[in-house]
Amino acid sequence: MKNDRRLRRLVVDDTTWYWTVRQRVKPAYEDCRLTLSLYPEGTRRRLALIFRPDSDRIISNCYFLSGTVVRLPDHSCLNLYEPGTVRRLLDAVAPTSALFASEQVIEVDGWQYFDAVVETVTAA
Repeated sequence: MKNDRRLRRLVVDDTTWYWTVRQRVKPAYEDCRLTLSLYPEGTRRRLALIFRPDSDRIISNCYFLSGTVVRLPDHSCLNLYEPGTVRRLLDAVAPTSALFASEQVIEVDGWQYFDAVVETVTAA
């Protein structure tokens, strides 16, 4: 069984990031969420990209597809357990990360970066 609470390491340029994926499952599907948390080494700051289900976007809530987020119209998907996906999401968030310097914890809607990441994957 996969340990979904394991802290993973990602090195980007001079910065080492630690990241984890957490899945919160509730009886009502609309209350479930997937959270990708990124921690830069040497700080107590945290960047959390939160994915909640919506009318045309779904999140996995089972072990088989753990960490997967899907856009329904075209069935594009990303797996938050893949380091390449995490790196692309971090790169997509980077231009808006000026807030990160002043806040201890930043929680953002991960879906706003989903489209940019899927476009870069499709273009490659």
